[in-house]
Amino acid sequence: MTIVGLTGGIGSGKTTVAKLFESLGIPIYIADIEAKLLMNSSSEIKRDLIELFGEEAYLNNELNKPFIADKIFNNKTYLNKMNAIVHPKVGDHFSSWLKVQRSPYVIKEVAIIFEQQLQSQYDLIISVIANKDKRLQRVISRDQSTPDKVLAIMKNQMSDIDKAKLSDFVIVNNDKSTLINQVQKIHQSILKHIDNSTI
Repeated sequence: MTIVGLTGGIGSGKTTVAKLFESLGIPIYIADIEAKLLMNSSSEIKRDLIELFGEEAYLNNELNKPFIADKIFNNKTYLNKMNAIVHPKVGDHFSSWLKVQRSPYVIKEVAIIFEQQLQSQYDLIISVIANKDKRLQRVISRDQSTPDKVLAIMKNQMSDIDKAKLSDFVIVNNDKSTLINQVQKIHQSILKHIDNSTI
């Protein structure tokens, strides 16, 4: 089955785009959501995160998100160590999920495909890009975050220009009115690509 990676910086609107593909009947796997679920349900992940961050990593058996966010904010060592614990388990979960899908292709939404050099795991990659100001505005209103915090996250992510160069398809998400058309065109292109590669 063809695996399409969907990526983009914080506030680019990846999830909005994913929902549009889902409305076309394409199964969507949102790695960030699944990672958070696994961080609460996997005893192995819990054990390793407590070892890494201390007992405060969990409160009442639930992931202590503000505590973890504070620990990894501007600390690449902690962030990389956490990713090394969580990502392999998400990969295993995705493989199990993939086995039960019955569609020409699936989409896996991952924010850091290029940053983690995971390109080889995908047959095709779509990048969602948007103006910096739009992205900043979206995240501040969505997460009640501060501009400084959002800009710090953006700084750790690859630029839209570099992502676009490495991608098979690019969706520009500055104006919602153009999104459906862009998604439908890419959907048709992917189906054509699959047809051509199976001939």
